[in-house]
Amino acid sequence: MIEVNKDIDRYQETVAMGLNVKQIIFSTASVIVGGGMVLLLYRYIGLTGAAYVAIPCVAPIALGGFYSYNGMSFYEYMRRQIYFMIGNKALTYRSTEGETVIKELRIEVGGIGQMSKWKKQKSCTDNKAEVRRMTDSQNRKKQEEFEAIKKKTKKMLFGGIAIIIAIIAGLAANRYMM
Repeated sequence: MIEVNKDIDRYQETVAMGLNVKQIIFSTASVIVGGGMVLLLYRYIGLTGAAYVAIPCVAPIALGGFYSYNGMSFYEYMRRQIYFMIGNKALTYRSTEGETVIKELRIEVGGIGQMSKWKKQKSCTDNKAEVRRMTDSQNRKKQEEFEAIKKKTKKMLFGGIAIIIAIIAGLAANRYMM
């Protein structure tokens, strides 16, 4: 009798130490990059500083081999997250019916008061124009708010990167001066 894994979709063939080929390649690459960075930066900023600089560079490489979410690799997942954060357009709902149109429909269905065809057509077109003006201004306002949040997020991202670069430069300068 041959035993088959119940969850065949998640089956992984291991090569060495319980790791598959992809995980071994990315592990090796992250060790080489991290070790190289620590060896190059050790004399300038010390062991601790070199490790702090190397970890953010090595983490994405290591995650590329081990992290998986809904069948997507780390790089594919991050590409989608960045696209949704920066490149996505705001979706807004535009109603074609206003409160007055709904009240008129309730009156018609309930049989309370009969409106002439001319009054119905006039009130419906007036209501549609009013609703269209309201929803256009609301949509513009929502779009402006979305763009403002998007700009703020970009500024925060670039500010964070600038702070990290400044810290690295400060550590290097401090070590060089000593």
